Amino acid sequence: MVMPGDNIEMEAELIAPVAMEKGLRFAIREGGRTVGSGAITEIIS
Repeated sequence: MVMPGDNIEMEAELIAPVAMEKGLRFAIREGGRTVGSGAITEIIS
């Protein structure tokens, strides 16, 4: 479990193609609420 203020590194596999590039900032939303945010640091093919 990640608590507010914690920093983590994670890998995610998308279910649909999305254009993105290194440095892009994003938000993770669930049920209309933002539950996380981050930035793309590396593109893995």
